[in-house]
Amino acid sequence: MTRSPLLKEVAFVQQKPRGRQFFANPGPTNIPDSVLLASAHASVDFNDPAFLEVYDACVDGLKRVLGTQHHLFLYAASGHGAWEATLVNLCSPGDCLLMLETGYFSESWSALARKHGLEVETVAADWRRGVELVELRRKLAEDKAHRFHAVCVVHNETSTGVRFPVEKVRAALDEVGHPALLLADTISSLASMDFRMDEWGIDGVVGGSQKGLMLPAGLSFTAASEKAMEAHRRARLPRFYFDWSQMLTRRQKSFVGTVPISFFYAMRESIRLLEEEGLAQVFARHHRLAEGVRRAVHAWGGNAGPQIFCTDPARRSDSVTAILMPEGFDADAIRRTVLSRFNVSLGGGLGSLGGKVFRIGHLGDLNEPMVLGALGAVEMSLRLNRVPHSAGGVDAAMNWYAEAA
Repeated sequence: MTRSPLLKEVAFVQQKPRGRQFFANPGPTNIPDSVLLASAHASVDFNDPAFLEVYDACVDGLKRVLGTQHHLFLYAASGHGAWEATLVNLCSPGDCLLMLETGYFSESWSALARKHGLEVETVAADWRRGVELVELRRKLAEDKAHRFHAVCVVHNETSTGVRFPVEKVRAALDEVGHPALLLADTISSLASMDFRMDEWGIDGVVGGSQKGLMLPAGLSFTAASEKAMEAHRRARLPRFYFDWSQMLTRRQKSFVGTVPISFFYAMRESIRLLEEEGLAQVFARHHRLAEGVRRAVHAWGGNAGPQIFCTDPARRSDSVTAILMPEGFDADAIRRTVLSRFNVSLGGGLGSLGGKVFRIGHLGDLNEPMVLGALGAVEMSLRLNRVPHSAGGVDAAMNWYAEAA
């Protein structure tokens, strides 16, 4: 008997995952309903006094999250746009950057710099641990001529789940008396882990909207110290849309062109949520959720199973955990099963880690049941794909969450 086209269509619909997707990606992240609703605002003139009140409140709030009283420049761009803006505003052709190797994003940052005619020297590192501080100090001490214009560090490397103690880079610079600028990427750490721009002596900080700030992707920013602004006034790389000097002539002190107003209604609400919870409590929640994931992976690691990619417990990220698959097993197969069978979205391996790791994001608008749902889907998928592992990862996370509650 021939099936009707209608029956074929019904069968196809039934194959789609049901229920709300569990989004356990390390970026973009889950957006609270109240933030989504706030972003659905009618168009207004971005020079309207009523909007400027919202804008100013967002800038002040974002500075509180960054821990700074310095300049803040915002862009309608992703994090890569903010990095380009930062470099062209601070550098001149031929300047040399000292890049601390962390993973995919330090490589991407280096490639961007070279495209602009900058030299890049790298402090090499094992991606599973990050740069050794003694090696950083050696590089700085050897630079007697102060060739390094800036030292660049990713505070939290999204591709590897390794957090670097950026405050210790300032200590190393001060120890050897090196005048280089200190530039930090906080895209996957800001509003998820402790960060203090002014207290830690950081000159330029790049951040984005789509992770700990719980906003849609597409807004990014740079916070710049007075030392950075002095470097900006001497910098000679060409720029226009990202020119801080041009931005300073505008009422908003940012944006060369139209201001994306909906982001600011959403940001006002996201900052309200962060400060209602309290930043210290936000950081504690992220640590608690991350530790549950780590305990689950540790349990799965029995029987030569998956391992936490970061081998240094002191440097493990509280916003994303990268999980290394056993030799011969495909991380992307796990991601496909998790998504198609259980409607859970995980992050994949980036660059040279493609197919070798999958990533569980545990940052932003997230709680224990949401994390446990993602972990349960992963544990089932390990079984379905016959990946060597020990059972009990979800139980280990539940035990931790019950104790830590």
